[in-house]
Amino acid sequence: MKSYQLGTFLLRLMLGLTFFIHGLGKFQSGIDNTVGFFHSMGIPVFFAYAVAVIEFVGGAAMILGFQTRLIGVLFAIVMIGAIFTAKSGAGFTGGYELEVALFVVSLHMILAGSGAYALDNRLQKPEEHYS
Repeated sequence: MKSYQLGTFLLRLMLGLTFFIHGLGKFQSGIDNTVGFFHSMGIPVFFAYAVAVIEFVGGAAMILGFQTRLIGVLFAIVMIGAIFTAKSGAGFTGGYELEVALFVVSLHMILAGSGAYALDNRLQKPEEHYS
């Protein structure tokens, strides 16, 4: 496997795992906590459910390499929302540096695609692999 493909594969796994665990936490601790947090910031509660589902389901899909580019777009949108709402006043260090890093990795997945060992590769024509 080429080093670029290995790097993309590792980024995809880590990005997916990070979002999956964050989404799982939102459901395990009770989605009402997330809803309350969103409400306290003046964000419609619908978005609390949307973010939790995107993180949990999208994280699993990213790990599997399924619909990687689409999930990358959703992750990027969630990170932009987090940076400009929940983390905006905290500054970069100790504030939104994780969100920026996850945003950039999401952009990589949008641009690079799923890479090696991905379900997307099984569902596409051979000439579309790794595109």
